[in-house]
This record gives sequence, structure tokens and C-alpha cells, in this order.
Amino acid sequence: MFSIHDIPFSYRGSWFDISPVVAEKTYADDLHLVSHQTGMHPVLRFVPLSGGRRAETRVTATPAVLTWDADDDGRIALAYQDAGTVRVRGTGLGLRVEVAASRLTPFTGSYLLHDPVDGAYVLTSYETGRRYRITVLTGTPAEVAGVGALGAADRHLTLPAGGVWEIAIEEYETARPPYVISTSFDDTVGAVARRFQAFADAVAPWRDDTTPAAELAAYVLWSATVRPAGFLARPGVLMSKHWMDKIWSWDHCFNALALAGGEPELAWDQFQLPFDHQDPAGALPDSVTHSEVLHNFVKPPIHGWALRRLREQLPLNQDQLLEGYGRLSAWTRFWLDHRRVPGHRLAHYQHGNDSGWDNATTFDGDRVLETGDLAAFLVLQLRELSALAAELGRPDEARQWRDGAGAMRAALLGELWQDGRFVARSAATGRPHESRSLLDLMPIVLGADLPPEISAQLAARIAGHLTEHGLATEPVDSPGYAADGYWRGPIWAPATVLIEDGLRRSGHVELADRISRRFRALCEKSGFAENFDAETGAGLRDRAYTWTASSYLLLAAASRPNG
Repeated sequence: MFSIHDIPFSYRGSWFDISPVVAEKTYADDLHLVSHQTGMHPVLRFVPLSGGRRAETRVTATPAVLTWDADDDGRIALAYQDAGTVRVRGTGLGLRVEVAASRLTPFTGSYLLHDPVDGAYVLTSYETGRRYRITVLTGTPAEVAGVGALGAADRHLTLPAGGVWEIAIEEYETARPPYVISTSFDDTVGAVARRFQAFADAVAPWRDDTTPAAELAAYVLWSATVRPAGFLARPGVLMSKHWMDKIWSWDHCFNALALAGGEPELAWDQFQLPFDHQDPAGALPDSVTHSEVLHNFVKPPIHGWALRRLREQLPLNQDQLLEGYGRLSAWTRFWLDHRRVPGHRLAHYQHGNDSGWDNATTFDGDRVLETGDLAAFLVLQLRELSALAAELGRPDEARQWRDGAGAMRAALLGELWQDGRFVARSAATGRPHESRSLLDLMPIVLGADLPPEISAQLAARIAGHLTEHGLATEPVDSPGYAADGYWRGPIWAPATVLIEDGLRRSGHVELADRISRRFRALCEKSGFAENFDAETGAGLRDRAYTWTASSYLLLAAASRPNG
């Protein structure tokens, strides 16, 4: 079981979930059907009833079924039949299904009608641009209100308490055949349980009592997966089915890696999805979701690092290698051609958002910076391109990429390593900038490609960020630290995975092990939040974040005896 307040109840492929979370940091008293098509929109409210009043219930959730229990008064159970359909069954308890939008205008709200074709009740939503059909399968509604109403109105359908009833709710575009029962409610629940179990067995076959959060991590990924729709031409794993319902162009790498061993096709789709929206300059979008592609920022080029690890697990064919090589080449050329000041060897970020560390103290003062993390990621990406070119039989290109990696590494060490630390540098003035952000230590991702004396100094500084829960993005004794400061203190999954990997490859295995153990323990205690308070370990912000779940799976799998 899991907390419905932390993790939404959903199903692989579905664009909607059942949750009390109806907007950013906004929790309703009742559970809602919340759609993520054209944004995040609460569509229907579920109010359990007993004796004509709202019933006091306990809500429990498993991957297969969501229930409202009211002791002797009865139970309501909800389960997905497929990605677009839920079945809801009541025994003893009643249920009012209310339209969340209270007013219909020419551009907003919902319209409720009684369809004479099949007798179902159909809701049309301006917010999602979709329809929601409620078909009564068993029982008779006690009350229906707001059919055909315009403007402000109470629109709802009430199923009576005291008996047994069942309904089906579907999200769809314009029309479909009348709903026909094809399986019992209990068989529907059983089928979902088997589908999820097969997924968990595929992505985490190694799980046991020493990895107690693995199955829930698998559920977070499974339930956040959506079918192709809108701007997503492939199945996509959203970062969350709460308000962070997008795919950002570095988050997706961690989900791809976690899926690679058991769901190779889905893993490759995750890696490629932002590349489907690569612009003519080679840049990836900042983020992609159902009805939005944003290009106002980019994200860090960790894709060479990720592709190297993916290729260790995915049996990529020649066409996939060619496609990956071409897209990664264009993405790298974007940084080399469009993000380097003439005469400079190092590329720069235009804002903290480009680094993924939006408000890190690295960017206090100057915003347009040449940084060590960016240079290190490009070294790894150039080396991966060289390896790909050689594998594809392009020796001249392989040499060019290899030479580029050497030049970028030389610039990183020669220009940004100053007085025993990496500094950032203004791209405009050359002014150096020091901070205490963990981001400044990210060149450890180069692993054994760093001189041993430099990796040793980085490791010592990284150890200074380690609390009992994990790596603080800003040391807790820093003037810039804030407990809920986003990238100015909290523990984040991607930073943990990247640094743990770099430490391990540079020989600092004991420190890497400590970081892995503490982060895994943190997830087992506090779930899969967007980030965590570095001092208390409490989950912060969005509480069902897929890259956190994926990072747990990656570290847990690697911790196994044969990992």
C-alpha cells in the first residue's frame, strides 16, 4: 500500500490519475480525477456518502485498486480497466461524482449531457479538450443535477448508499461505441495486479527485503507512463502525475537507465523523446509535455554519459546507433558552435536553468557562466561520440571527436582549476566566481580521467556535503543554505547518481558506497520526493518524482552482490 497524498493512483499509459492533488502544492479534501492533457486539470470530484451526508472514510491504495472504507457502512473500490477507463464499485456507501468546474463559459468549464444514444452521462471539458463518459453498469442514480445547464451550476451524479452499484468512467476524444462490460470488477483488479507485477519483475528482478522501496519505485515509474498523445510521439514517463507533469531534457536520462534492463524499448523511447523535438541548431527543448514544447532554456548535456551506460544494457541495432549518433552529434555541436564566445575553448550556460540547477549559488551574481560541470559533461559526450563513430566505421570523425574531448579537458583543467578548486567564470568578462555549491564539484563525473590529486581534493570537498541523509547541494553551514531552497541545500537524486558514479570510477569507492547507502535509506524512509531536506530527510515539493524513483532503482541494483 502507499499514501495517496504522496503518490497518485494511476495506470501505465493513462493521462489521468486519481489524487487529492489538484494543482501545484494544492491538496483538496476529496479525491479527484485529474487529467494531464493540455495541462493539469481536476475534472471530477469523488465524495463518498452515507446517510445522506459525506461519509468519513479511510483511503487505501495498492497498484491495482483504490478503496474508500467506512467500517460497517461499506466500501467503494476503483480500478483501471485500461489506460482510458476506470471502474468504480460501491457496496453500502454512496458516491457523488461532481464536476470540478462550477461554471461553464464560452471558453472554460464543463458541460454535462445525457446521451440518448446509450443512456450514459457525458461531460465535455474545455480545460482538457476531452470528454468524460459515465456509464451506470449496476444500480440506479439517486440524483442527477446540471444536465444541459449553462453558466454557474451544480453538476453531479449521485449513486445511492445502502446497496450495490457500479459505474465506468472513460476519458476520450469525440466518440466511441457504447460501453460494454467485458470482465468483472474483481477480474479487472486481478489483471492490473498481474500487469504491474510483470513490470516490477522486469525492472527490479533483484529486489528483496534489503531493498524495501524497490516495488514502490517501480510503481512510481509504471503509473507515470503515458501513451503517445499530443507532442509525445512515443510512450513517455512524466516526471510526475502531480504538477511536475513534463519530461525535462535531462530528467529523462535517469528514467531511461532505470528501465534499460527490463523494458528496453521503453528505455530507448525515454532517451530519444526530447531528441524528437531537437531544433535546427541542434538544441534540445527545456521540456516536453502533452501540449507544450519549451525552448526558452536548455538542460545540461549529460546525454553522452547516459548513452554510454545505456549501451552497456541495450542491444541497439545499426539504425538506432546511427540515429543516436546523428542526434547526439547535433546536440554537441550546439554547445560548441552556439555556446562558446569567439576565441574561448569553454562553453557556457546562459542561466542556472540551463544547468538543471536553477538557483544554485554558483549563479549568484553572474548568470552567463563557463562552468566545470558543463565542460566535464562535454568531455564525456565527445568521448562517447568518438566511440560511436569508430563503431560505425567513421575513423576520421572518431579522431575529431577524440581530439575535441582532449582539448575540452585541457581547457577545464588549465582555465577553471585554480588554487585547489574548480571555479566558474563569466563568459563576458572572464571574472572567476567561487561558491560552495555541490555543482562546482561535478567534474568528478570524469572519474579516472581526472588527475588523481584533483579527484582526491574533489572527493574531500564532496564528503563535506554529506549529511546523515545524503549530499546537500549547499553545505548546511553555508550562508547560502536554505532547508527548502531547491538547489541551495536539499538533496537531489540526479546529483547523487552522477557524483556517486564519478567517485566510483575515480577509485573513491568507500565514499561512493556511503553516498549510495544514505540515499537509498532516505528513499526508504521518505519516499520519492522531488528533493529532500538535507538535515531532516523530509520529502519536499512534488512527492512522486520519477527520476528519484529511478535513481533509487539504479543504486539499489548496483548495490546487489552481482550489481
